[in-house]
Amino acid sequence: MPMNPLTPKSGQPSRAVILLVFSLMAAMASGIHFVHAAETNRSSTDRWVGYADLNGKEVPFHLELRGAGDKVVGTLVNGRERYASSSGILSEGHLVLHFDYYANTLEAKLTGGLLNGTFSGRNRSVTLIAHSKGEAPKPATGAPNIAGDWVIAVQGSKGEHNWSLHVRQGGARVVGVIQRIDGDTGSLYGHWDGKLFSVSHFTPAGPSYAELKPQPDGTMQVVTFAHNNELQTHTAHRAPVNAQNQQESADDPLQHTFLKTPTEPLPFHFPDLNGRQVSNTDVEFKGKVVIVSIGGSWCPNCQDEAPFLEDLYRRFHPQGLDVIEISFEEESQLSNPSRLKAVIHRFGLTFPVLLAGTPEQLNEKFPTVSNLNCWPTTFFIGRDGAVKVIHTGYSGPATGKKNSELQNDTVSLVSRLLSQQLSLSSFR
Repeated sequence: MPMNPLTPKSGQPSRAVILLVFSLMAAMASGIHFVHAAETNRSSTDRWVGYADLNGKEVPFHLELRGAGDKVVGTLVNGRERYASSSGILSEGHLVLHFDYYANTLEAKLTGGLLNGTFSGRNRSVTLIAHSKGEAPKPATGAPNIAGDWVIAVQGSKGEHNWSLHVRQGGARVVGVIQRIDGDTGSLYGHWDGKLFSVSHFTPAGPSYAELKPQPDGTMQVVTFAHNNELQTHTAHRAPVNAQNQQESADDPLQHTFLKTPTEPLPFHFPDLNGRQVSNTDVEFKGKVVIVSIGGSWCPNCQDEAPFLEDLYRRFHPQGLDVIEISFEEESQLSNPSRLKAVIHRFGLTFPVLLAGTPEQLNEKFPTVSNLNCWPTTFFIGRDGAVKVIHTGYSGPATGKKNSELQNDTVSLVSRLLSQQLSLSSFR
């Protein structure tokens, strides 16, 4: 049975519960109905600190509010990362924040300096509680050193054998990122609590959580949530110091997905958001280098890739590059793809975006591709119409060096394809 998010593992009331009880007692004693002062005049920034309940795990939640009425802007804060709401309204202590670019909504009641609410979207909802004078918990002393690169052994549902984990550490505080074959988790922030490092983030895509627990034999136990929201336990080992051995220990994103018949083109025929049918055989793509990225607006790694694709398009389109995004959305988004439109607006995308169907139809829509199961998957097509490279997943900004290397390698690849120098040895 999932733990109550307001009750810690010890069974004692959590700080959030104590704060709630004292707030209510003070209100009853004074006979005053609490209305937070900034609800009516929020010229400065209110900061709310608390937790969200993710299947019984407490995920730290940090929200900043500014403005009033229907001009409220809420910003989710994770370390140095900040994500602003698309719109917001606060009326009589009732707060609603929309994050249109993920089709998620935060709805809460603000009473006596306490925020109680939910964060909902894509058929799931998590509860959250925060206090206007809340403080993040302090780390315990004696934190072990887990900084560096780790290899997590897995038998993944997508055929992968290893994930990589990179950890940066300053004393008892850490920032980690887990890289899978389909992309990365984004930055996960946490600290040593005396037994393990709990790392997490709360972004407009929702909460994410993992546990890193050093073991006496030098390995590390890594606990993550699976797609069915069940906890999974893995074992991680320090990555080999030798760069070549590190590369060999990782699953290769260039060898995961492939065409059933390598000499055939990648066929597609889908409408854009104006209903115009776009096909790989259209004359506008003849003799062009074309990047085709398959993803969805619900996918954080796809959103990480989107601004980079736009940068490539603006930089190389005059030289003969076209970029096409083929998006798979839930049934509820197909008739009115509001989230996809919000993503296009957020990143200022100017290349064609096509709507192909639901995620469950991915392999039905691309029957000539094998092992197509990751979001995003990006195809690089030469001027002769042949697929030259297929890259699975995307290493986002949280991966640091890997993100820079991927972007540099991609720019080099596009430059060679545009000049019709099709040797790909250096990219591999």
